[in-house]
Amino acid sequence: MSKESGSSVYKAWEATVRKTQAARKRANSIFGISVDHPDDDDHDHSSDESDCGPEDMIYNADRILPNGDYYTGHWCENFPHGQGKYLWTDGCMYVGEWFKGKTMGKGRFSWPSGATYEGEFKSGYMDGNGTYTGTNGDTYKGEWVMNLKHGHGTKNYSNGDWYEGEWRRGLQEGQGRYQWKDGNHYIGEWKNGVIFGKGTFVWSNGNRYDGNWEDCVPKGNGTFRWPDGSLYVGNWSKDLSEQNGTYYPSQSSTDAHLEWNPQDVYNVDLKNCIICPGEKVSILPSQKKLAVWRSAKGESVKPRRMSVDGRVSVGLDKPFDRMQMWDGTAHGGESPCNASDHRASTVGGELDEDMMGLHVEDGNQRGLPMTVHKTARRQGETISRGHKNYELMLNLQLGIRHSVGRPGPSGSLDLKPSAFDPREKYWTRFPSEGSKYTPPHQSCEFKWKDYCPLVFRTLRKLFKVDPADYMLSICGNDALRELSSPGKSGSFFYLTNDDRYMIKTMKKAEVKVLIRMLSAYYNHVRAYESTLVTKFYGLHCVKLMGQPIQKKVRFIIMGNLFCSEYTIHRRFDLKGSSLGRTTDKPETEIDEMTILKDLDLNFIFRLQKTWFQDFCRQIDRDCEFLEQERIMDYSLLVGLHFRNTSAAGDLIPSGAQTPTGDQDSEGAPRLSRADMDQLLLDPSRWASIKLGLNMPARVEKTERKSDEFQLVGDPTGEYYDVIMFFGIIDILQDYDISKKLEHAYKSIQYDPTSISAVDPRQYSRRFRDFIYKVFAEETAT
Repeated sequence: MSKESGSSVYKAWEATVRKTQAARKRANSIFGISVDHPDDDDHDHSSDESDCGPEDMIYNADRILPNGDYYTGHWCENFPHGQGKYLWTDGCMYVGEWFKGKTMGKGRFSWPSGATYEGEFKSGYMDGNGTYTGTNGDTYKGEWVMNLKHGHGTKNYSNGDWYEGEWRRGLQEGQGRYQWKDGNHYIGEWKNGVIFGKGTFVWSNGNRYDGNWEDCVPKGNGTFRWPDGSLYVGNWSKDLSEQNGTYYPSQSSTDAHLEWNPQDVYNVDLKNCIICPGEKVSILPSQKKLAVWRSAKGESVKPRRMSVDGRVSVGLDKPFDRMQMWDGTAHGGESPCNASDHRASTVGGELDEDMMGLHVEDGNQRGLPMTVHKTARRQGETISRGHKNYELMLNLQLGIRHSVGRPGPSGSLDLKPSAFDPREKYWTRFPSEGSKYTPPHQSCEFKWKDYCPLVFRTLRKLFKVDPADYMLSICGNDALRELSSPGKSGSFFYLTNDDRYMIKTMKKAEVKVLIRMLSAYYNHVRAYESTLVTKFYGLHCVKLMGQPIQKKVRFIIMGNLFCSEYTIHRRFDLKGSSLGRTTDKPETEIDEMTILKDLDLNFIFRLQKTWFQDFCRQIDRDCEFLEQERIMDYSLLVGLHFRNTSAAGDLIPSGAQTPTGDQDSEGAPRLSRADMDQLLLDPSRWASIKLGLNMPARVEKTERKSDEFQLVGDPTGEYYDVIMFFGIIDILQDYDISKKLEHAYKSIQYDPTSISAVDPRQYSRRFRDFIYKVFAEETAT
């Protein structure tokens, strides 16, 4: 192509840019969402070949694409393939390697703001090693995973500060060094972008602090040193009542620092040591797909398309609904939408949403469609007057109100060993007429026992449970609900009216196990905020008086894993064993309350890359903890909310069009691909999604073909968008003599590897092997 013709093409592109930007003002854009033609995915991923087919020739092309974008470079079968430059009408540009229409390999992406990324790409994402330079002059050089700083990297800030160390999901986490421009520096542990854990801070004047940190300030045990050798050792806290320590002068300077106040470290020394925040990126490379379409050989096919950044085609004045973010707020400050999400129509087609950038399948259903109930009934029977456990409920509520309302010591998370002593339990008598410490009540007299109250008070603080909300949930005017039947262990379960807490009756042996492992449990949940093990909030006992048999009822208060605005359509209790691990109900009787088991499982759960990595690490940590405590017979409880269902309740596979269906008619929020990119990039929005809670994911349907007792079925390629909930439950079963006898007896009749009662070490290994087969990483395509 001659220079003149190339210049004319570029000028034509510029003219198109001006036209499309004018049209953009008249249309409600979907902020940052890029949409492929539905046929594109079929084309891009239908082959595993690393090159175009033999009939397709790679050649150089200069093209103004239908929506006004401009491309020059290698071209193959209607897609950039090889080296090329792509200019979007909003000013974004990519120069580098392409593979069948996707940025893949090394390249350079630039934003109209002047920001640039140069490095490795994978399936449209910044992924690998690369350098990002922001508009404010900040520069990051290091490892990336799916558009996020993840791994080892160095960031130089425009104000002169710099950080070198580990990153996770875009924030500093792990070991790292941060140096301020004035020479002060910190070396140690980080978490979620703040100083957290053990580390050393050195001031430019030679002073230094070695010890524990929390939210960028000293908290816990630590030592402050001066250059002359003097030091101060103690417990650090911004709360003066918790601050205490001892000053040790050096031989050369006995009185130099006697007037020094430890609070000066907070109020003076660290006052200006602020960590620079990261720059937010409005549009990510993975959102900038191509507005191209697949045409038949030699034929012109009118495209059904939408502009790469969500604009409608030039000349159209058709509004589009904005996608709602996870927390219910729309981009651009619009009001939350309570109605269900609608898919906006384009010319001749529909807007297809990608979930977290995942490949959209063809939606062809195999066999009969799976069905779920559109609305779920409430679990359990309300305990009202006349119920056999009505008085027990009143006693429980009175006792909880007494325990939580009783004043306690200051809320330090560092507990003394005596707090975990099995003898640390307190009885309180509740006579019907009331006493100095208890109110009058209409129930019979009872005694109330608190086990290790300081530990559970601190656990509630650690789990960020507000005491007033906790008391209101359990002891408010609303009655508890009793689940219809006891569990296999014979325990009864009760739910609070708001579904936040579950109360389980316990055997004496289970109480002993919990008290024995309470110190290790506390240290574990404190060390790992994302732990999947059950959260315990209180351990109590009610002893009914004035009866021939003074019955004791012991119970534990736990978090309800399935407390959510979403309907839980399917529940699975997974252990990794096969003997007896199936539900007796026929398919027609299975509903949202049925607890399905290992041999009923017909899905593989696919998590986004970084979440899958977190999941595997946490499963290993939790299983090692349970193994060390000689615990077995625990299980992973999984709940699924299917995001796409028809009006009749049939499940709609990913990518299937449902013009007459009723998608998410409950008004539950939805996530598009662009929303997920923004969510991952913005730490303030992470609170809505945690490991095991409210997790967007996909499940792949499986089928058992070879063997009725095949633990994991064969994948079918049929996917469903879901919201997942999961956690490890039933962690109080010790491998005691009864379980050893059960194992010996069943081993005579059955395969020893198929039964639940096995040694904790073997149980942990088998449990993890199974979980890693039914959970998998979702690859970006």
